[in-house]
Amino acid sequence: MKLERSHTFSFSSNGEHFLLDGEPFQIRSGEMHPARIPREYWQHRIRMAKAMGMNCIALYIMWNYHETHRGFFDFASGNRDIAAFIGLCQAEAMWVLLRPGPYVCAEWDLGGLPSYLLSDADIRLRTDSATDARYMAAVTRYIEALVPLIKPMMIERGGPILMIQIENEFGSYAHNPAYLEELRQLWLRGGITGPFYTEDGLAQLERNRSTVAGGAIALSNGNAAQIAAVRLAFPDVPAMAGEVYPGWLTHWGDPAFAGQNYDLSDTLTAFMQSQLSFNLYVIHGGTSFGFYAGANLDDAGNYQPDITSYDYCAPINEQGAATAKYTRYRDIIASYLAEPLPDIPEAIPRLECTFDRDLMPARYASIWDNLPAPLPRRQHANPQSFEEHGQAFGFALYRKRVHAQPECALDISGVHDYAAVFAGEHYAGAVSRASLPRDYAQALRVMHRTPLALSCSFAEKASGAPIMLEILVEAMGRVNFGADMVDRKGLIEPVRLQHADGSIALLDGWEVFPLPMDETFIAGLEERCTNPQKPGLFFKAILHLDKAGDAWLDMRHWTKGVVWVNGHNLGRYWNIGPQRRLYCPAPWLAQGENEVLIFDLHQTEAKPVRLEDSLY
Repeated sequence: MKLERSHTFSFSSNGEHFLLDGEPFQIRSGEMHPARIPREYWQHRIRMAKAMGMNCIALYIMWNYHETHRGFFDFASGNRDIAAFIGLCQAEAMWVLLRPGPYVCAEWDLGGLPSYLLSDADIRLRTDSATDARYMAAVTRYIEALVPLIKPMMIERGGPILMIQIENEFGSYAHNPAYLEELRQLWLRGGITGPFYTEDGLAQLERNRSTVAGGAIALSNGNAAQIAAVRLAFPDVPAMAGEVYPGWLTHWGDPAFAGQNYDLSDTLTAFMQSQLSFNLYVIHGGTSFGFYAGANLDDAGNYQPDITSYDYCAPINEQGAATAKYTRYRDIIASYLAEPLPDIPEAIPRLECTFDRDLMPARYASIWDNLPAPLPRRQHANPQSFEEHGQAFGFALYRKRVHAQPECALDISGVHDYAAVFAGEHYAGAVSRASLPRDYAQALRVMHRTPLALSCSFAEKASGAPIMLEILVEAMGRVNFGADMVDRKGLIEPVRLQHADGSIALLDGWEVFPLPMDETFIAGLEERCTNPQKPGLFFKAILHLDKAGDAWLDMRHWTKGVVWVNGHNLGRYWNIGPQRRLYCPAPWLAQGENEVLIFDLHQTEAKPVRLEDSLY
């Protein structure tokens, strides 16, 4: 079947079925996110889903990936070209479930909301105009930018989009029917009349009744029994399992990758036996390249940043290969279908890792020799957060001259999220918002929720003269789920110096140096390193290739930082695991010379980097 003419998609009058051209239709959907997949691999991943038995692709649109600066939208460059991705789905005879948010969760920074919203101190997120007109004004701008792209791709206009989801799992956040209806009205105002649907866990749906008028219902972690329960409670609209989890998310510091032992065989069998609609979240996860991985807070309020890989232990792994789950689920689905499934696409070639030695970078530059001009200084206790000066991601340096006694401690409990502290030219220790393994914390003098002792650094120089105190802060993922999503970055509380005599000095008047580590910043690095023993160094290596292929860079000998290959940000690494390797897709490599750039917060000596052919 080719999707080249107008079709109709609707609901049966009794809510029992989804209807395609008036006939009952089972949605078999697999979720993948264009933002997490190199554009060159989009078609391959779509074909992999189709060969597993899917007839539909679900995708989130991450608002903050497209509105990169307030009022500036990019829906055209690289893997931001949403229309091109949906067009590929149509070319492969795949329908589409569109999930544009504005909030998406997705283990993505701030759940996809742009960080500039947090520049207003009292902002309220995910709420209606009556509660916070600033938030809804930004949402309106976003949806109005999307409408011209989405309208021609709706099913009634000959496109592949079956339904548009309104918000995401709002029942887990609040009860506010006015907000959901205001979002629906924005689409209607743009000439897109649906169909619409919502997505929630069953308990949250029952508690907060988070549906929209006439909209279908999708269930997070849904199964056949839950679909039956929803049909009894909401008999007028159809229900589906909107997020069925073949794996799970993983945080830095977890003992292992989550979800490896999940098995959906019985769940999928029940769906196929009863012709129930479902969406696998995710059929292919991909990678949270750059700084886009999000974070959670556990029930005790502990910060849990997500790893870079979004492999998710999904049926199609991070590199796009079929796993044992893929084969098992494909066989189940195929056994209920009248037509044979397409052949599984050929695997993407991997780099032939036959090198006789590891890649050995060399010191290249120091962050201290590449500081930009500081922001205008503000004379009050609170240092500026990233959001206050319009910075979305990366690092920032906070610097101030202080007078200190030989024995003192620095109280910087408001670090979001990780800070290396320096007294003069000496590393004094670090502070982490996330709790850490004991061996890591002891080895690097990393504190968590307690003041950082500075006696070892200050005692040598405490002669009455002021000493330069420097706090290099890394922003990790913003919280993407739950009630506490207002998660600003940098130093967000006053900084205090506690002396041995009991006196406390409030430190104000900071110099702040924004270090976004974006393409412009990295391209402008000067090869200078005046103090090679002061952490905060860039290391560089040249990788010579006769032929490109997908690869992983094994960073197990490094401590904490970021890797770029030919200017592409592969994401964060951290030796607390469980992720040790960063995925580098072949389109980002070239025959001949390739530049590998590493920024590490702690290391001053280069360590080897091994090239591998898998995540594990």
